[in-house]
Amino acid sequence: MKTLTAVALAAILFLAYLVVIQAPGGQSISQSQISPQTQTCLACHKLYTPGIVEDWQRSLHSQESPASAMKKPELERRISAREIPAHLENVVVGCYECHSLNPERHQDNFDHFGFRINVIVSPQDCATCHPTEAKEYSMSKKAHARGNLEKNPVYHALVGTVISQKAVKDGKIVQQETSDFTRQETCFGCHGTEVKVNGLREVETQIGGIKVPNLINWPNQGVGRVNPDGSLGSCTACHPRHAFSIEMARKPYTCAQCHLDPDVPAWNVYKESKHGNIYFSHYQRWDFQAVPWKVGKDFQAPTCATCHNSLITAPGGKTVIAERTHDFGSRLWVRLFGLVYSHPQPKHGDTTIIRNKDGLPLPTTFTGEPASEYLISQEEQARREAHFKKICQSCHSTQWTEKHFAKLDNTVKEVDSMILASTLLLVEAWKNNLAEGLPHGKNPFDETIEQMWIRQWLFYGNSIKYASAMTGAPDYATFKNGWWNLTENLQHMKDWIELKKKAADR
Repeated sequence: MKTLTAVALAAILFLAYLVVIQAPGGQSISQSQISPQTQTCLACHKLYTPGIVEDWQRSLHSQESPASAMKKPELERRISAREIPAHLENVVVGCYECHSLNPERHQDNFDHFGFRINVIVSPQDCATCHPTEAKEYSMSKKAHARGNLEKNPVYHALVGTVISQKAVKDGKIVQQETSDFTRQETCFGCHGTEVKVNGLREVETQIGGIKVPNLINWPNQGVGRVNPDGSLGSCTACHPRHAFSIEMARKPYTCAQCHLDPDVPAWNVYKESKHGNIYFSHYQRWDFQAVPWKVGKDFQAPTCATCHNSLITAPGGKTVIAERTHDFGSRLWVRLFGLVYSHPQPKHGDTTIIRNKDGLPLPTTFTGEPASEYLISQEEQARREAHFKKICQSCHSTQWTEKHFAKLDNTVKEVDSMILASTLLLVEAWKNNLAEGLPHGKNPFDETIEQMWIRQWLFYGNSIKYASAMTGAPDYATFKNGWWNLTENLQHMKDWIELKKKAADR
């Protein structure tokens, strides 16, 4: 394999000082604002990965230094750091400024044409300028999404049942381990993989051979990704590289990458809701880049970010309605998506520490009793719900808001009661040896009645709860994995048990 010559490298370095950087609209970015290291990166990557360079040139990072960002009024700031390392302060945030941070922590750090470079930019690196956001995110369920699946034996068994390869052996269906590639593009595509480094590998490029880290379980941008520096999460799950756009993070398409039916139907429900109707009709006229985000002025209906994490103010931009947060569950009082029932939000994003009354790593028992020690208190639930209502009341009357939340509470209770009925049927099947499952120390998810039970809470229950919570998607509450399916599935479970009993009596 041909290696990069000194002459070729010298040519690249020369080009670095000749490169002209254009900001959006054709305005040149002063070379004095771009560090010499980043100019070197741009000279080469403008030739060989031009899409990355063009994307970065459209970003706010390419146009503003941390020092200038810190001078903005508090509510207009997008940077939470109070101090920045001196060598980063007065240059725009370029390739080198992000990919060279904390090299001692990065197993993916390598020598790249005389520079020490990390392949992956992690939340720990982003914390240089965004420490508050990184800390909030580190406490969230998103940051722990991979661990919550991988380290919880109950969830892990469910994942294994869903994505494992199946084969027939001696007349029985048996499960086989799936490849890492399958894991990366199924459950762990959203939840995140553990990215490891296995030495270096040599690759041929247009300018010769270079050695780069050999990454395992890559590519992946799951929200709970374990990075080579040990940090958890991927900022680019919501702020895709290399533009890192706040506009993109605020639009619901970003959340729609993972929050889809049948299990987490938020995007599907939103599209059919009144809020979704307003969004699709008028979003072209909204200002998705404004900071703070002013209700009624910059947008006229909520997106996911409005309710869950954005800094929201009144139209004048001074009165704060909701503070910015990157812990996406911190405004929520109830967790609609639960295994098996809805329950108060967990106190911490790492849910593997939870143990219910039966000793299982679940937030409730099989009969719905919450593991209260690990969940937020009633007082905290009330505080969060009241705070959430403030967001709704920035557009809706008190009566509208109160009745909406009362309707949601009632829906959650009714759905959970139907899920309890299905769970009691499953327990009956286990007790009567019609299925194996937990009492026999076996997988509780792989037999027919167990999979009917899964659909009851994971698909149909969630569809109804999300439809109720997100103001007006009645078809998802009724026919699209809604009440019809919930009722029908319960009857199927009853019929299955009766057929099994009759077969056993013969």
